[in-house]
Amino acid sequence: MVDSSYYLMVATFMPLILSPVVYFLGKRKGINITTWLTFGTLAISTVLVIIPCIGLGSGGSYQEVFDWSQLGHFGLKLDGLSIPFAITIYLLSTIIVIYSKPYMIRKILLQYEQLKSSSNLEMNDAESELYSNKDGKSFSSLVLSTDQKSYLNSQLGLYYSLYLVFAMGMLGTVLATNLFEFYVFFELMLVPSFFLIAFFGYGNKKRTSLMFFFWAHVGAVILLLGLMAMGFLTGGFDYDTVRANASQIPQAWIAVIVAALIIGFGVKLAAFLVHVWLPDTYTDAPTPISVLISSAMTGIGAYGLIRIWIELLSGPGNYTDYSIYITIWGVATMIYGGAMALMQKDIKRVLAYSSISSMGYLLFGIGSESVLGLSGAIFMYVTHALGKGLLFMMAGSVILQTGTRNMDKLGGLGGKMPYTAVFAMIGGLTIIGVPITSGFMSEWVLFNGALQDAVVNWSAVKAVSFALAITTTILTSAYILWMYKRIFYGITPETLKNVRDSSKYVLVTMGILASLTLVLGLYPDLFYKPIIGYVESLYPDSDVLIPVKITPGTGQVNDEPTNTTQASNVAFSGGTDYPRTYPLAKSQVDHPTTF
Repeated sequence: MVDSSYYLMVATFMPLILSPVVYFLGKRKGINITTWLTFGTLAISTVLVIIPCIGLGSGGSYQEVFDWSQLGHFGLKLDGLSIPFAITIYLLSTIIVIYSKPYMIRKILLQYEQLKSSSNLEMNDAESELYSNKDGKSFSSLVLSTDQKSYLNSQLGLYYSLYLVFAMGMLGTVLATNLFEFYVFFELMLVPSFFLIAFFGYGNKKRTSLMFFFWAHVGAVILLLGLMAMGFLTGGFDYDTVRANASQIPQAWIAVIVAALIIGFGVKLAAFLVHVWLPDTYTDAPTPISVLISSAMTGIGAYGLIRIWIELLSGPGNYTDYSIYITIWGVATMIYGGAMALMQKDIKRVLAYSSISSMGYLLFGIGSESVLGLSGAIFMYVTHALGKGLLFMMAGSVILQTGTRNMDKLGGLGGKMPYTAVFAMIGGLTIIGVPITSGFMSEWVLFNGALQDAVVNWSAVKAVSFALAITTTILTSAYILWMYKRIFYGITPETLKNVRDSSKYVLVTMGILASLTLVLGLYPDLFYKPIIGYVESLYPDSDVLIPVKITPGTGQVNDEPTNTTQASNVAFSGGTDYPRTYPLAKSQVDHPTTF
C-alpha cells in the first residue's frame, strides 16, 4: 500500500541531517553527548522503520512515494525483501554505536600518541606498549591532558558523523524504488566507509581505503551501465515501470544487462575472483566498522541481485538461463573463503575470509530455482549479520584487552574473559548453523531449497554443487572451532595473566546480538513469513521457482500444486510441525518428494 506517512522518509534522512550536528557538538561538548546523540538518532530511526512493518501480512508492503522530476518518483518501500535487510541494518548500526565508544576512544588516543611521537609502530606493538591492561586498570581511569581531550572529542565527533551517513546510505539502498535512487544510495554508503577506514584504520590504511574505494567504485560503475540500460530500454527508472516493460528489452541486451548486474553486485559481495578488496579492508578497518561492512554492507549485493535482477527482469529465461552459474560461483566462494580462513593467524583475517565464505552461501541460495532456496538466502543475511557481528565484536574485545589479534600470542582467555567467550561461542554456532541459533534455520531452509532444485531438474552439476556445499559446512565448523580453541583454550601467556573481560559497553551489546540470534532461532517466523510471501510472489504464474506448500503436522503433500499466494500456510515457529512436506514443481506433482 502507498501511505501518506513519513516514517521511512524521517528514518532515512534524520541521520544525514543530524550528522553535522553530531560533529560540532562532539567537538564542543565531548564524547558522551556525541555517543548518546548518535545512539538516540539511530534508535528512533530504527523504531520508525519497524512501525510500518507491524500489521503487514505475509505478502503486504508499505510504500512512501514522492514526485521526482523526469527521473520518475522517489520512493521508499518495505516488503518481504526489504524488511529483513532494513531492520538488520539499522538495528545493528544502533547497537554498534555503544560498542564503538570504548573501542574508538582507545583507537583515537593511540592515534594521537603515534602522531605526537611521529612513530611508525605497527598497530599490535603500539597498542600493546601504550594501552595493554597489564595492571588490570580500566581505560576510563586514565587522566587525559587538555590536548588529548580536544583531539579525542574532535575525532570521535567526526567518526560518529561519518557513521550516521554510512548507516543512512545502507538503509536507503534497500528501501529505494527507483533505479537512479538505488544507485545514489549505493554510492553514498561507499564514501563515508572510505573515510572511516582512511581516518581511523590500522596498518597501511591509506592504501587499504583506496583499494576498497577503487574496487567498490569500479563495481558500481559497471552496475550503473546495467541500470541505465534497463531504464532507457523500459521507458523509466521506477521499479514498477521497469518490471512492467521488461519484456520490451531486446534479447541482445539481456545478456549485457545481466552480466553488468552480476559483476557489479558480485564485487559488493566479494565473491570469488572479485574478492581482492575484502581481506585487507576487514583487517585494517576499525573493528566497529568491520562489523558494519561485514554484517550489513557486503550482503547488500545479494539484495541487489534479487531486487534488480530476479524481480525486475522477470522474464523466465532471464533468471533460469544464468542461475546455474550463480550456484557454481557460490560454491566456489564458499570453499575458497573457508579454506583461506583455516590458514590465518590474525583473528580479523580469519573472519574476513569467513565472510567471503558466508557470501558464497547467499549466492548458492540465490542460484537455486526454489522458493525455499531464495528465502533461505535472504534469511542467511540476517543470521550472518548476527553471527559475524558477534565474532567481530569478540575480536575487538580481545584487541582492547590484550593489545594483539595474533592468535599465536593468545590462549586460555576463556577463564579471563568468560562473558566474551560465551557470546563468541553463540556467534560461532550461528555461523556453523547449530540449533537453536538462527543460523540453523537459515541453512536448513537454504539447503532444503537447493536439494529440491537438484531433484526436480536432476542436473548432475546441481547435484554435485549441492554435495560440495553441504561438505563446506564441515569446513566452516573447522575454522570457527579452531579459531575459538586458539583464543579461549590452552595456556595463558604470561603477559596476559592480568587480562579481564571488557567493559559493560562491549558486553551488553554482544549480549543483545547473542539474544537476537537465539530468539530468531526459536521464532524465525518473525522474518520468514514476509520473506516467503515475497519470494512466492516473484513468479506467481510460472514454474520458474519451485513453489512451497506446507501442510503442518500431517506429513502429507497437498494434492493441488500451489503457485504462490499461500504464505499464510508457512510457519517455522519454534521448530514445530516437523517433519514437513514440500511438493516440487508443477511437473512433479505426481512424484512428490519429502525432505
